[in-house]
Amino acid sequence: MERTRCGWCTSESLYREYHDHEWGVPQHDEQRLFELLVLEGAQAGLSWLTILRKREGYRRCFANFDPTAVAGFSDAQLEGLLQDEGIVRNRLKVWSVRDNACAFLEAQRDFGSFDAFLDLHLGSVPRVNHWATLAEVPAVTPEAEALSKALKKRGFRFVGPTIMYAFMQAIGRVDDHVLDCWKRQVANQ
Repeated sequence: MERTRCGWCTSESLYREYHDHEWGVPQHDEQRLFELLVLEGAQAGLSWLTILRKREGYRRCFANFDPTAVAGFSDAQLEGLLQDEGIVRNRLKVWSVRDNACAFLEAQRDFGSFDAFLDLHLGSVPRVNHWATLAEVPAVTPEAEALSKALKKRGFRFVGPTIMYAFMQAIGRVDDHVLDCWKRQVANQ
């Protein structure tokens, strides 16, 4: 029998895998947080499926999302990445990854971890919403707007409020699985 999933989760296997095993699962691993921050920023103006299909290319091109390694990328390395079809070849997005790695490392130094920085702005307990339909799920919240502002102030790029709400969902700081989704049913048992 087919499981009921959130409405955005199409029959595409990459979407199903992502939805079933990653989306909304609380994430505290620093490298994983950096990965999702980069991927959410790369999605701006594109579909999430496009990014999921390029995820392995991003891992290969950006040192498996090691922020220390990425912060050390030279201008020439970034220019070279613009030729790689495995990623979104948008100059601003590619160059923002290095900028965000530097800002990420600075946040780690200032707060002990990027996760602790997120706790400061979002709290440590995930917010569980109770949406009946996908149409009820907001694109932006006041928390996402505040997080976006705080990140921009620290030098992060491609971290607008809509991107930050998607990031919050991706890392499980917000659980937006709709009420009839099997993931919500499992969580409530």
